[in-house]
Amino acid sequence: MPELPEVETVANGVHERVHGQTILSVWTSDKPQTFKTPPAEIAEALTGAKIERVRRVGKTIVADLSKGRPQFLVHLGMTGRLLVSTAETPVPPHTHAILSLSGGKELRFVDARRFGRLSLDREGYGGPGREPLTISDDDFVALFKGRKIAIKAALLNQSLLHGVGNIYADESLFRAGIRPRRAAGRLTRAELLRLKLALVEVLKHAISLGGSSVSDYVDADGVAGFFQLEHMVYSRAGETCKICATPLKKLVVGGRTTVFCPTCQH
Repeated sequence: MPELPEVETVANGVHERVHGQTILSVWTSDKPQTFKTPPAEIAEALTGAKIERVRRVGKTIVADLSKGRPQFLVHLGMTGRLLVSTAETPVPPHTHAILSLSGGKELRFVDARRFGRLSLDREGYGGPGREPLTISDDDFVALFKGRKIAIKAALLNQSLLHGVGNIYADESLFRAGIRPRRAAGRLTRAELLRLKLALVEVLKHAISLGGSSVSDYVDADGVAGFFQLEHMVYSRAGETCKICATPLKKLVVGGRTTVFCPTCQH
């Protein structure tokens, strides 16, 4: 599933290409799983609306529309793609929504496995948790105070920090030198601030490289990311650590496969 850097990359790419344009028409497929809001309601709300801004909130892409219109929310799920295409470009299989724009292009939502979701929000979507790129040091430390769950599981808890998934939890814990099974509430303030710094650095660097393409993820132009080439531990179980050459170990934390270095992480 695309995580914060991938969703940020897609949202930024779509914004650059479509903001300021008006949605002339909306086509939706007949696959109800894709829509949290009825397709007819989405089409009515979007048709004639101007796209003011496209941004990321957690793992959700939020399109802010002209005044009086609800927000349009896109969750990519496992295999979802939000692509800006010319009208002449053949429509890919598994396309579930096409927004025809005043600039002559189309915004298309494509999702083979249909775990992605399209919806409207009339209240102002704020996401389920805190934003990892902007949270203060004190608030970050307070999130984990007294929590008995493993720090890896805490990082994946979207009600605490939204946007962080398996890839960036593993990578950040490695760079911070913290073992994934350690109880979140037993980490010192210094360790948590080291983790916060590592998390922000990893997320920003991944964004600069267009995210990690380890499965179906591509950006708004259909281009893969490059951060997977710099993974230190994620999906490298059994390979040697790039720092100390110790074989990396795999375990399960919070139901998720986790890879770490038994030498570099304590």
